[in-house]
Amino acid sequence: MTTLHDLDTPIFDGRAAQRGYPLNAMCFSFNDAGARARFVHDQEAYFDVYGLSAEQRQAVRDRDILRMIALGANAYYLLKLANLLGMDVQDVGAQQTGLSRADFQAKLQAQEA
Repeated sequence: MTTLHDLDTPIFDGRAAQRGYPLNAMCFSFNDAGARARFVHDQEAYFDVYGLSAEQRQAVRDRDILRMIALGANAYYLLKLANLLGMDVQDVGAQQTGLSRADFQAKLQAQEA
C-alpha cells in the first residue's frame, strides 16, 4: 500500500510539530502587527528570538515553503509568513506543483473552463 511518506508528502504529526515548534511559534507571532514590523526590520534577530534551527532559517531566507513544511511547519501558520514575505496562496501552490506562478495560474484558469 502506498503511504504519504512514499509520495514524499510530509505528515504533520507529533514529531513534526516538535521539530517545527520554533518556526510555528514565530509564524503565530505574526498575528501581531508589531511582531510583523520587527521581523521585517531585522529578520535574523527575529529568528534568534524564536530559536529557529539553521535549516529553518535558510528555508525562510530562501522563501522555500516546501522545505519549511518538511522541517515541521504547519501550513496554516506558514500562510502568515508567506503573506509577510509578499507571497500568496498561488505562490505556495506554484511551489507545491513545481510550476512557475504564471503556469500555475494558467492551470487554475484551465480547470475553471
